[in-house]
Amino acid sequence: MSQASTLVLPRDFQCAPGYPARLKPFVGLQLALLALVLVVYSAAALAQGTAPSPGTARAASNPPSFGGKPLVQVKPRTVAAKPKATPKPQSPAEKLRACLEIEDGSKGRLDCYDAIFPPKPNPKAPEAKAVADCRFTKEEDERLTCFNGFAERIPKF
Repeated sequence: MSQASTLVLPRDFQCAPGYPARLKPFVGLQLALLALVLVVYSAAALAQGTAPSPGTARAASNPPSFGGKPLVQVKPRTVAAKPKATPKPQSPAEKLRACLEIEDGSKGRLDCYDAIFPPKPNPKAPEAKAVADCRFTKEEDERLTCFNGFAERIPKF
């Protein structure tokens, strides 16, 4: 009976050179184990390829998780509607140019300039070398004249 359960190899079967002859009966066993491993792996691969249908209780009750935490579900990207006419941030030069549209010498124009560069009066303010230096001028009329001088020199693009 023991011969019926062993794998019989053809008589001309040769083992690899240097293979001990006493291990020749185990070659059949190795081939059988290799065949078994191939069958198990192919079955596992097929099982992974088929997912449970969405209506089953297992799919609804157990979302995929790793380490007890649910996996992040990535949703397809939708095209967001573009907001209509959102004003882009203006540079200080553009804001100063917009202040020139207000009546010259008025409190409104000075308030417009002061909104861009808040005043920080300094009694010993040096002469302004840049438009931002105008905020250190203490007198409102002088500050307005300083801002006007720089704002009128800004080139239009």
